[in-house]
Amino acid sequence: MPLHQQHCSENSSSKIPPLLNQEQCNHYLKEVPEWLYTKDHNEISRKFTFKNYYQCLAFVNAVAWIAHQEDHHPKIEFSYNYCYVIYSTHSAGGVTLFDFICAARIDQLLNNTQYT
Repeated sequence: MPLHQQHCSENSSSKIPPLLNQEQCNHYLKEVPEWLYTKDHNEISRKFTFKNYYQCLAFVNAVAWIAHQEDHHPKIEFSYNYCYVIYSTHSAGGVTLFDFICAARIDQLLNNTQYT
């Protein structure tokens, strides 16, 4: 099943999902090709750009809704027309399937809207 159709709660028998290794991260990055995996920081991230502050803030709110639905929250940094979304599963100490599921759901959101 594609990542954007999965949910964090459906993929975990425990609260803390297992860490992914480099090979597994590379596999999942194929589904979210605009995201970057940073091994040194144990995170995946993506920069999004927008036409104005309103679109950027609307996007941040949409990401917050996804985070709330999945109970998996990213670090978000934003300004006038750009936003960085950074995922790492802190309780696991690095990147997990949950991070990729949320990244894919955000990408799917962009595929279905006119944010950019």
